[in-house]
Amino acid sequence: MVIKVFVANVAGSTAIKKKQQDVVGFLEANRIDFEERDIACNEDNRKWMRDNVPGEKKPQNGIPLPPQIFNEEQYCGDFDSFFDAKEGNEIYSFLGLAPHLGTKDISRSPLIEDSVVANSTEPAEGHDEEDDPMTEEEEEDEQVS
Repeated sequence: MVIKVFVANVAGSTAIKKKQQDVVGFLEANRIDFEERDIACNEDNRKWMRDNVPGEKKPQNGIPLPPQIFNEEQYCGDFDSFFDAKEGNEIYSFLGLAPHLGTKDISRSPLIEDSVVANSTEPAEGHDEEDDPMTEEEEEDEQVS
């Protein structure tokens, strides 16, 4: 699965440039494979992006602005939805990718859920903490009180 980020390499707007840099920089920093597709210099990329952004996600003028993000042919979202997913630690879900080990997004994966519970510091179900032997420090605290 390839993430496709549609950008305008000759964007006149500094806001658009900054948003594009934020998306590309985040993907690079997190070693998420992606392809940049320039819509400013390639009419086919521009047409494909415009045709594949869902109608309800297009602005009122009907022309979606970059960056627009896809996983293969599947629309993921624009910068605002990317930003929300990043802030909510749900970027892998947003991109339609399996989460990497060590990410907070991993807790949303049903395959990993059991191992997360197994590595938890909470007592297992049916396990009574009173059955655990006390540490020396706990014994000393109890004798003092």
